[in-house]
Order: sequence, then structure tokens, then C-alpha cells
Amino acid sequence: MNHFDHEKLDVYQIAIDWVSHAQDIQEGLPRGSGNLADQLQRATASIVLNIAEGAGEFAGAEKARFYRIAKRSATECAAALDVAKRRSSITQEHYAQGRSLLLRVVGMLVKLVRSHS
Repeated sequence: MNHFDHEKLDVYQIAIDWVSHAQDIQEGLPRGSGNLADQLQRATASIVLNIAEGAGEFAGAEKARFYRIAKRSATECAAALDVAKRRSSITQEHYAQGRSLLLRVVGMLVKLVRSHS
């Protein structure tokens, strides 16, 4: 066994790409945005951690539950992007790229939830 189950999932790899992108966004947030940065960091970590936990689960219903939690965290990240955009705290490029990554993650997680429910 050279890989963990979650490492084989495309959604996990895209979520890891989101982690890097979210870090760039957090570092670029202006002073006074600490609460938003912290929330974004927690929600971002929750996505990948719950995908990994779901992939490591045997029971289909439990897999689906972890993937649903990951999906909710991804939509929370999308809302954080909207807040940052409304505050003019991120560039349009960062916003668009982050939104694209999150839309892909959410779409893939919905499919995983449906396949295990």
C-alpha cells in the first residue's frame, strides 16, 4: 500500500489545490481581517480532513456523512470569498480562481455523497 485512499480521489487533490490558493488569499487580506482569515483557514482544513476521513470509512452512510460535512465547509469557504470580495480585500483573479476550485470540489462531493447514500 503506497497511498492512502483519500490520495486517490480527484476531489482530494483539487481540495489540496484550494488549500494553497486559500493560503495566498489569507496572506493578502488586509489588517483587521483576522477573523475572516481564521474562519477561512478552519473551513479550508475541514474540507480536506473530512474528505480523508470519509475515504477511510467503510460504511457507505458514514462516507456520505463525511463528504457532506466537507461540502458544507467548501460552501462556507465560498461565502468567505464573497465577504472578502465585498470588502474589496481580494483581487478579482483570486476570487474567480478560488470560486472555480470550490465549485469543482462541491460538484465532486455531491456526486460522492449520492454514490454512497
